[in-house]
Amino acid sequence: MISTVRRIAAPLMALVLAAALSSCGNDDSGSSSEKKSVTLWMYPVIADQATSDAYWKKVETDFEAANSGIDLKIEMQPWANREEKLTAAFSGKKGPDVLLMIPDQIPQYVNSGSLEPIDDVVEPEKDTFLPAAVPGLTVDGKAYGAPIYHTVTTTMYNKAILTKAGISTPPETWDEIKAAAPKIKAAGFSTLDYSASPEATLNLSFYPLLWQAGGKVFADDGKSVAFNQAPGLEALTFLKGLWDEGAISKTALSSVNTIADSALGKGQVAMAYTSVPADAATVGKTWGAANVEIGAPLTDKLQVGYGIPGGLVMNAATGNPDAAKKFLSFMIQPAQLDALSKASGYYSPRKDGKYESTDLNAAKFKDALQYAVPGEANPSARQVMSMLSTEIQAVLTGKKQPQQALDDAAKQANDLLSRQR
Repeated sequence: MISTVRRIAAPLMALVLAAALSSCGNDDSGSSSEKKSVTLWMYPVIADQATSDAYWKKVETDFEAANSGIDLKIEMQPWANREEKLTAAFSGKKGPDVLLMIPDQIPQYVNSGSLEPIDDVVEPEKDTFLPAAVPGLTVDGKAYGAPIYHTVTTTMYNKAILTKAGISTPPETWDEIKAAAPKIKAAGFSTLDYSASPEATLNLSFYPLLWQAGGKVFADDGKSVAFNQAPGLEALTFLKGLWDEGAISKTALSSVNTIADSALGKGQVAMAYTSVPADAATVGKTWGAANVEIGAPLTDKLQVGYGIPGGLVMNAATGNPDAAKKFLSFMIQPAQLDALSKASGYYSPRKDGKYESTDLNAAKFKDALQYAVPGEANPSARQVMSMLSTEIQAVLTGKKQPQQALDDAAKQANDLLSRQR
């Protein structure tokens, strides 16, 4: 059964949560002859409502046909108030049997004991997945998510700007960007798109530069940070140098990883290094489709881009773990993942995944999947990101030097991590 939970006015929220929680976490173990049920909380990863309804109806029909003793209940959830609802569900040991999560959500719920490892589901298919898919959904060596889609980012260029600057080959390395910046400035444009607002995610701004420099956000044991070491200083110094030269638009200070109405979207910036397929479609309308060129992820010491798997996780409080795992195993098969890719526009997390598109840019984004890393899982990842974002902005505005800012952010982050051990 597919149902949709819509946004409700605040005074009714408590009643809605109570009703939703009471209907989930089914325990149908009373009789072996009874039909077991598995409840899935799914989110709008398929933007078109009719397409979404058709896809999930087929999933329900096909799964139940192959598993006659299981009733699959698919409850469509909104992105709004997601964390609050999950926290309420897990704290009461209720909620769905299976739900969608992304890498930076999983560690906190593993720490609270809310998720169950599913290595026995993932292991038989492990070698069929893209490099970042299973590691992105793994915590402390245990797989908690079954990958069902994959995102990717890569470099996007405005060919009209490069031509005006006399640049025939788009810059692909940090050194090439630094060499191109004076020519692009002389032509009246900025070189690199960057989002420096503290509200912007560093996964789409600073962290890819840190990884390209060979650095890490966290130490290997996750008990301290590593971004204030030499690679972090190299990345922030590179960024600061471009900023001081005017190669990054001053509007970056308030930018939050969006394209519409941004300097990049308006055709004022030559390139972006964390673009997604939807960005290419957006700027094609303002730049002209012929001026959009998609390249590979940037290279410094390493060639790295950002891309994450979305995975289905299993509630530790489920009353039907065997039935839930059957559904997870069903969902990671090619038939379901290829159909989801076609319906959503995301890529399959499998190496053998098909992506049906006549768009040449989509194929180039697919090529970038081999360089994608899913970020660094840590229960405090989002809090650490907030601390570092503020310090990076202090560097760009001239209030601090790069090493001082990194060390100040590291001290705050390490204090936080030490309190959470």
